[in-house]
Amino acid sequence: MKVTVNGEELALEKPVNIKELLVIAKAEQPDYVTVQKNDAFVDHAEFEDTFVADGDAIEFLYFMGGGSR
Repeated sequence: MKVTVNGEELALEKPVNIKELLVIAKAEQPDYVTVQKNDAFVDHAEFEDTFVADGDAIEFLYFMGGGSR
């Protein structure tokens, strides 16, 4: 099965949930990452119950705060 993670193709041997994918794809700060699956946001509480399927596009988003001038 093939999925796209942050624009890179990733081959998976079996279906995995979002929580497992964060480990497999070596996501930085997995407790703080926001995940999109096929352009829809996935709630952190649903990471274990949301599985990826062949052809899915997954994005790991990291929001950074900034200061004012």
